[in-house]
Amino acid sequence: MPLKRLFKSAFKSQASWPRIASGRRIYAIGDIHGRYDLLKTLIGKIVDHAQCLEPAETQIIFLGDLIDRGPQSKEVIDYLINLHASFDHRLTFIKGNHEEMLLEAGRGDKRAASLFNRNGGRETLLSYGVSAEAYDSASLAELADIISEYVPKSHMEFMASFLPFYDEGDYFFVHAGVRPNVPLSEQKSSDLRWIRREFLDYDRRHEKMIVHGHSVKEDVDERSNRIGIDTGAYRTGTLTAIYIEGGQYYFIQAKEDG
Repeated sequence: MPLKRLFKSAFKSQASWPRIASGRRIYAIGDIHGRYDLLKTLIGKIVDHAQCLEPAETQIIFLGDLIDRGPQSKEVIDYLINLHASFDHRLTFIKGNHEEMLLEAGRGDKRAASLFNRNGGRETLLSYGVSAEAYDSASLAELADIISEYVPKSHMEFMASFLPFYDEGDYFFVHAGVRPNVPLSEQKSSDLRWIRREFLDYDRRHEKMIVHGHSVKEDVDERSNRIGIDTGAYRTGTLTAIYIEGGQYYFIQAKEDG
């Protein structure tokens, strides 16, 4: 079977833009949100895919929101820490707004704790062994102590180390998006992790092609100036990666229904 038929779509080829340098290969993975099962399947597909190609320097980028909402956030972080230490390919992690919420809540920020609580934090802490009764009876002020007790320091340090963005060739990889008409070198971290409507509604070309997650669509959101790959893994059962090499790209997906 031709390689391209194994994946979601055939090559999207551009004559000149966007491109990455010859000899380089990138896979970027959208929001995982505690779907350890889909993550393992997708990594397996990426490994199999890369083995079918000529050797190249390979980068795997995670666009953030590894945690919350889905049932196995702890398992996701454990798996990625181990993968980071042992994998043949280079891994890069971008911080999402959900990592930010957990980190800030763990420092005692009550506003962050409230956001964390409303956006799937309960599922995360249950995956770390907190009982439903203990979580549901805790005040926002007590969440910091629960996080400190149950989430290993190594996990918090791992998430704190994530980058605000990754930039290569004609591509700019980020969690949420960018502020239109602001140079990429001057973007605020809050926009990189939280922006939505102003970025999504903007239809003119940015300095680079923006590859992002954060805003859920049931299928890849492919536009002339951006490519959104958050296909709502925790809700739809589909986790998406984009494969980029030279002036071409396509998508690889893991689905719970096969």
